[in-house]
Amino acid sequence: MMDFMDESEKDHKRLGRELDLFVFSDLVGPGLPLWTPRGTVLRQELDRFVQEMRAQNGYQEVTIPHITKKDLYQKSGHWTKFKDDLFHVKSREGHEFAMKPMNCPHHTQIYASRPRSYKELPIRYRETTMNYRDEQTGELNGLLRARSFTQDDAHVFCREEHILEESLKIWDMVEKFYGAFGFELSLRFSKRDPKTPDAYSGDDDMWNKAEAELQKAIDKKGGVAVADGTGDAAFYGPKLDFTATDSLGRSWQVATIQVDFAQPEGLGLTYVNEKGEEQRPVMIHCAIMGSIERFLAVLLEHTAGDLPVWASPEQLRLIPVNPDDKDIIELTEIIYKKAGEKGIRATIDSSNESVGKRIHGAKELKVPHQYVVGPLLIEEIKKAGLEVTDIDQGSPMQFLDKIEKEIKDRKDYPELYEQGR
Repeated sequence: MMDFMDESEKDHKRLGRELDLFVFSDLVGPGLPLWTPRGTVLRQELDRFVQEMRAQNGYQEVTIPHITKKDLYQKSGHWTKFKDDLFHVKSREGHEFAMKPMNCPHHTQIYASRPRSYKELPIRYRETTMNYRDEQTGELNGLLRARSFTQDDAHVFCREEHILEESLKIWDMVEKFYGAFGFELSLRFSKRDPKTPDAYSGDDDMWNKAEAELQKAIDKKGGVAVADGTGDAAFYGPKLDFTATDSLGRSWQVATIQVDFAQPEGLGLTYVNEKGEEQRPVMIHCAIMGSIERFLAVLLEHTAGDLPVWASPEQLRLIPVNPDDKDIIELTEIIYKKAGEKGIRATIDSSNESVGKRIHGAKELKVPHQYVVGPLLIEEIKKAGLEVTDIDQGSPMQFLDKIEKEIKDRKDYPELYEQGR
């Protein structure tokens, strides 16, 4: 029976500190998290999962700078909506720049860098990159609301007839990702509010087409309960917003699929169709984690820090019973080397603490596997007619094979995340 853990025990700020994942510094400033080596591994593993799926679906990686002239946001429409939320930068020559709070306008300029043909579409860009927003100090809340945050962002430039297929591919990736952590997803269809037309860019025809295409995706999926999100659309287009329910019964907006006719119009994006005529592409915005920081806050509180093996910063802790015993240390180092060859993140704890304390220390850091190396293991290997240096057929290798499979399968552990853990 698992012990009940209340909300305070699952607080991501406490878990981040105890698990040595991230810190905050008064000198750096509030809302600006600093990631430790362990936390950086965790971020990279989550992003690797997302980017592997995107690569399989034809997304190409791009890279953009972290600042821009304000002219870009004026043309995209973001300046009017968000200028007070931006960090403004003035050069010594008097030019006004802004730290980017989003990536879509930059990505449009990669698309616009040369003429495009209908034969090239869809063009899919992906990038994991940090963004910045000038949040008020009183609104900051750990990783849930920060001034610097990282988006696993992607944008598809396509024709109208591609919207359905591209949206469904993104939907499949969202379901696979959140299913790996035992999250239950629900859906909200966020549309414009017809009572406030001035709050949105683009004309009625654009909005009607965009909403109709997302409705087709909902219909194609079939049997999906959809909440009404009238008034929750982005200023440039409607969205499918996915909400995850965590182990404490709380709901969090996570992934999103957004269809945008407005920015391609405002920024003059074109492609040449079969008749040699210029047409506007459609832009699909898609984020799976959204903000990696925010997702990690939700994940840590959902799991109380008990992460799947594949995502754990440290997957195996080797504990030699007697760090002064030559045979034991030799065997421990062999197992460590074999673990590395299998892509397992392992460490050796050869401190002078008792075995019990070292096991406890590994569990405190939520290391999913501990392996004690001692005289009994050496005896077992020798009884099998093997040298200590030859473990390929012994129980240590079987144990490593098990961990390797858990990592490759990206096995989830929904039993850890049940309500009332």
